[in-house]
Amino acid sequence: MDRRLVPAFAISPLRELARIENEINKFLKEFMPQEITTEVVAWKPRVDVYEKDNNIVVEAEIPGAKKEDIEVKIKDNAVVIRGEVKKEEEKKEENYYRSERFYGKFERVIPLPADVKVEEAKAEYQDGVLKLTIPKATSEKEIKIEVK
Repeated sequence: MDRRLVPAFAISPLRELARIENEINKFLKEFMPQEITTEVVAWKPRVDVYEKDNNIVVEAEIPGAKKEDIEVKIKDNAVVIRGEVKKEEEKKEENYYRSERFYGKFERVIPLPADVKVEEAKAEYQDGVLKLTIPKATSEKEIKIEVK
C-alpha cells in the first residue's frame, strides 16, 4: 500500500489522539473562564469486583502509588477511586530502552452491584493493590408482623 495514500491517523493513532487532546486543551483555554480547569486523566486502574461473606469487595491495581495520594469515595451506589502516581526524578546516567509504566492522574468509577452500608466500608492498600470491603445492605424480603 502506498504510504502517501494512508491518512496520518492510521499510521500513528496515539500521535493523532495526542494532537486532538492538544487542540481541545487550546480551545478550552481560549474560550472557557480561567476558574475552570481541565484535568486529563492519564489512565484507569484495573479492578476486580466480587462478593464475599455478604460484602462487596473491590480490588484495584494502583502500582507505584502512595496511599496518601489515593482518594476513595462512595457516592450514588458507586465507588470513585482517584489519585496520582508520581514519577520519580529521571535517572540521567542510565539509558532507557523502554518506559511502559503508568504515571499521572487516574480515576475510576465502579458501579456497585448491590446496595451497601457506606458507613461500614473499609479500605487497605498493600503491594500496589487497593482493597475495599463494603458490607451489603440487608433488606428483609419477609417480615413477620405480630398481630395484637
